[in-house]
Amino acid sequence: MKYSKLFIFFSVISIAFLVSCNGKRTGEAEWVQLFNGKDMTGWTLKITGYEMGDNFGNTFRVEDGIIKVRYEAYDSFDNRFGHLFYKDQFSHYRLRVEYRIVGDQCPGAPGWAYKNSGIMIHGQTPESMDKDQDFPTSIEVQLLGSDSLVERTNMNVCTPGTNIVMDGKLTLDHCINSSTDYFYGEEWFTAEVEVRGNEVIRHIINGDTVLQYSQPQLDERDATYAKLVELNGGNKMLSGGTISLQSEGHPIDFRKVEIMLLEE
Repeated sequence: MKYSKLFIFFSVISIAFLVSCNGKRTGEAEWVQLFNGKDMTGWTLKITGYEMGDNFGNTFRVEDGIIKVRYEAYDSFDNRFGHLFYKDQFSHYRLRVEYRIVGDQCPGAPGWAYKNSGIMIHGQTPESMDKDQDFPTSIEVQLLGSDSLVERTNMNVCTPGTNIVMDGKLTLDHCINSSTDYFYGEEWFTAEVEVRGNEVIRHIINGDTVLQYSQPQLDERDATYAKLVELNGGNKMLSGGTISLQSEGHPIDFRKVEIMLLEE
């Protein structure tokens, strides 16, 4: 079938216009906001020593379009670690978070928690946590600041109740450093995590991949192992789970939390 040059021209223009109006091509993944900028709709919190949903001291709050973690009501931190869980679980995705670490550490917080917070991925649900459990069994993408008192890389990985494989070998180290420079000050930074089920997890900042590992799995040495392996269908390998934001004793702000789902 033959078409006129004029018909082809207007067809191309029409397609370009539709793509422009939609802002994306058909099938292209989109960023979806997990935080609506107004309140904590879709999120559930759990603080050590308290029932799920009990927001002791208004630790997690939304002000000026920002999720803030604060400790004015704490006389002492007293190991009251907190986590703010999103309602859904995910397996293959990119997660992007804008954050800044601010102010002074809460009195009584551990020294290692200075300018320290995190994003927990492949985590257990808050419902499955014990009341006095410090951290959800998960993979922690650490958000770390530096100053004249401490200098350390950012976007390190820690493994509460879990293990990972690096360079083809199972590692039992609790925390592993990334390859970033030091991050100073209280400016906003953008942390990104690429998660592909049980295959590979990448930590990315400023467009650079600074840490990569694979085969996240439950740690047989951990007290939560028996319960969680049963909840995971008898499989210790982790292919998905919850996402949560951490309260670890140093004030932190989260301005944007967004996800892009990836094909499995």
